[in-house]
Amino acid sequence: MQESVYIIPSIRSFDGGTYTCTAVNAATGLSQSVSHKLTVGGLCVGVIILPPGPLSGAVADKVKFTTTLTPPESPFLSVSWSFKGLNIITSTSTNVTGPGHANRISLDRATGALELRNLVLEDSGEYTVTIIPDGGLQKQGTTILNVYALITGAIIRSPAAVLIEDKSSTNLSCDASGSISTRVWTKDNQPLHPSGRVTFSVDNKTVFLHPVHSSNHGTYQCRVSNPVSTMTVAHELTVNFGPHKISITGPAAAALGQRVTLECTADSVPPANFSWMLNGNDTNVNDSMYIIERLEAENVGNYTCTATNMVTMMENSTVLNLRASCGAPRWSFSLLLISTLILRGLM
Repeated sequence: MQESVYIIPSIRSFDGGTYTCTAVNAATGLSQSVSHKLTVGGLCVGVIILPPGPLSGAVADKVKFTTTLTPPESPFLSVSWSFKGLNIITSTSTNVTGPGHANRISLDRATGALELRNLVLEDSGEYTVTIIPDGGLQKQGTTILNVYALITGAIIRSPAAVLIEDKSSTNLSCDASGSISTRVWTKDNQPLHPSGRVTFSVDNKTVFLHPVHSSNHGTYQCRVSNPVSTMTVAHELTVNFGPHKISITGPAAAALGQRVTLECTADSVPPANFSWMLNGNDTNVNDSMYIIERLEAENVGNYTCTATNMVTMMENSTVLNLRASCGAPRWSFSLLLISTLILRGLM
């Protein structure tokens, strides 16, 4: 029986795998193969020497890959770092630095830590450190670095248009320069959620309002962020609506001769214009306040306040019935004076 021997002089971690031996008979042309899986022991990997990742870094900044190792009594025989399988630096008795990393790295030979400077987006990926101690087992670990461009120039854009409640639709788009990981929307400092009128684009970049409602009026904020930077921008959205909820504040009854103030209010954007009528007649009062300096009989009746929005071209009215109260009548003093004079004449 013939045999063939394959010898690995100094086994390394990358020697592990499946080996296949094929025997061929040159005379008959027949062949037969057999496979064997080799597992390389004595290798410390993963979180043993590197903290959990990933790491985050900003463009033009620096990042340090630290290890969990303490400096040994005898220096490591070898420390090497690679990026996506390509050598960054291999340090033995001399240092061999890979292309593109000269003047960008610093290696701590005592712990195996690596500092990488002047980061670019292309530095994102998997990094591997392999350390061979003097007389110990080879140690290896991997981690991920994600490099981000800083967020700048955040802005909210919205079409220029006059928005009228229940008649108009619009959208707000949030954009910025840099590596955008997340966009978060708020309105009047409260989280903005989807509803029957509010929807979002898949990437959360755009908010659609269709149609707009008075509740959509207010301040919208978009927070754009990534693990190394964040920026918040605000936008005032004006929705013209109303007048809604019109009401008159004032007494329903007052004594004759008393000063009476009536105030008309309404929810409206822009603010409503007001006009007053008394018993169906125009009063020429065009203010939210209607003041009666001295209540007379002719001032008693139905006060109608009408609020008008000059943008939505809508108006709303409400009525307050003002009546004279059952206090002392204004002629009581005069009657008393006449009675006194009569009595004096009789005396």
